[in-house]
Parts: sequence; C-alpha cells; structure tokens
Amino acid sequence: MTDWDGELNHARLHVVSGKGGTGKTTVAAALALALATGGHKVLLIEVEGRQGIAQLFDTAPLPYAEEWIAAAPGGGELRALAIDAEAALLEYLSMFYNLGFAGRTLRKMGAIEFATTLAPGLRDVLFTGKIKECVGRTDERGRYVYDAVVVDAPPTGRVVKFLDVTRAMADLAKVGPIRDHSDGVVRLLHSSDTAVHLVTLLEELPVRETLEAVAELDAADLRPGGVVCNRVRPNRLPARSVAAAASGRVDAERVRAGLATAGLQVDDETLDGLVHEAVEHAIRTQTEDDARAQLADTDLPTVSLPDLTGIDVAELYELAEILYEHGIRSPR
Repeated sequence: MTDWDGELNHARLHVVSGKGGTGKTTVAAALALALATGGHKVLLIEVEGRQGIAQLFDTAPLPYAEEWIAAAPGGGELRALAIDAEAALLEYLSMFYNLGFAGRTLRKMGAIEFATTLAPGLRDVLFTGKIKECVGRTDERGRYVYDAVVVDAPPTGRVVKFLDVTRAMADLAKVGPIRDHSDGVVRLLHSSDTAVHLVTLLEELPVRETLEAVAELDAADLRPGGVVCNRVRPNRLPARSVAAAASGRVDAERVRAGLATAGLQVDDETLDGLVHEAVEHAIRTQTEDDARAQLADTDLPTVSLPDLTGIDVAELYELAEILYEHGIRSPR
C-alpha cells in the first residue's frame, strides 16, 4: 500500500472513475469527505443522473444547485451538485449569449433534448464546462470558493472520452467566448490541477480495466492519480499456508483437532464445508495478491478500503478517515 504523495495533493479537481460495480460513487463521496477534513470546503459532483450521492447520504434527490450535504471533521463542509444537461445548456446560453428567454423557449419546444440527442458529446461538453466553472470560481476576495472539487465520473470504459470531449469538439467553435471557455476546460483537465483516480476490486476484470484505463489516460495526456482498491477483505490464513490450501491440500483432521482444542465439535459434513471454504478463501487470496502485483506495476499511489456491510453515512466517514490517514489532503 502506497500513501498519496504530495504532488497529488496539489490537485484541485479529483475525477473518480472505475468499472461498474466497483463502488466508485461510494469512493468519490468518501474522498470528498477526506478532502473536506480540517476545515476545507469541497464540492461533490454527479454527472450520470443516477442520484447516487443522494442515496448514499440518505437525502432527497439533488437539484441542479450546490447544496450542503454533510459536515466533515475539523469544521469542513461538503456540498453536492447533480448536473442536469438541460439546465446546464440553459446556463451556457445565458452565460455566453444572453439567451435566457430564448433558452426557456427552446426548452418548451423540446429543442434542448433534441440537440443533446443529436450530438451526444454535447452533454459531456456541458458537464465538463460546468465542472470547470465550479473549480475556477472565486469569491469577492479572489479566493477559490471550493478548496477541491470531486467528480463521480462515468465508468473507466468512457472516462477518457468524457474528459476529452471538449478538445474533440473544439472545431465547432473557432472563435468567441465558447471557444475561449472550451480552451479553458482543456487546459484544466490536462493540467496538474486535475487527477483521475481509479477504483477497482482485486478481481481479474476490474483490474484489467483499471490497467487499460491508466494506459488510455497516459495516451490522452490526462493525469492518472491514485488507485483505490475497494471492498478488500483480510486474509484469514497464514501466508505459508495459502499456496497449499489453494491447491486443495488442507488437512481436514488437523482442522478438526484445532476446533476441538477450542471446544468445538463438528460432524463430517460441517468439516467438509469448512475445508471447502478454506480452499476458496486461499484461491481468492492468491487472486488478490496477483492483482496487487499488477497494480503495483503502474507506480501509482494505492490505497485499500475494507469491505463494509451495507454502506451508510457513518461508514462513509469511516472510509474517509482511512483515506485521510493515507495522506489525502486538499491543497493549502
């Protein structure tokens, strides 16, 4: 396990991705709480329309507004935003072309849905544009409103396309305010202010997809951040016994004798079940060790989070504390 390094803690935009089912929304929320620890103000953004953040924090569905959602240890504050494509487009039109009234007319006509369906990349342009605005927003004293912004991003198979869509569509606006804004999005996402963290399980397919995502990020000149191994379970066997148990070499009578010493008497059927579980556990342990070795080859900071039963708000804070203990901080 490698702690977060100081360079990553200079990032102000933390993008969290992972294969579906790895718990990236949970990790994004825990990361946001960790970054808010110590009196910092952090914004957690959702872009997939699933209201996963609201479910995690057991609150009402999030509107298109930056709402307080939780306090962090040490006086920190966590706000959350669910970006809506239609609302973001109306805001875009108002911001760059003063078309607030025309935008409302377009919404009544259904033109906004038509436009984002006709050009699917437009949604991601709007989302990344809004993210950039949140990261760069300052108060009347010229200080950043948010110390850090965390994005619960699309899965690893789509995250590079999501982040680089503005550069891919740059030719749509050659000059003017939209082009200037688009260039600003590209600069932010390709700078040291942005880090893309990848969530994985210690299983073959999620690890393979994580390694592929690292290569794709590098190829696109986007910055991989850290790897979070989620739902990691402890090894219950002595290290010297794992290989033998994984190959099926478990001395059932020795197991029976050990149980008897502890005052437990078991029948043959129960003993067979315990031996089977030991073999399965050893096989899983070997698989996880192989996965760790593959992830270590990326040279990225890696943090493991435990397998908790049913994530609730209290357990989110527990995960955040673990991340904080491993060096995750907001920029100072």
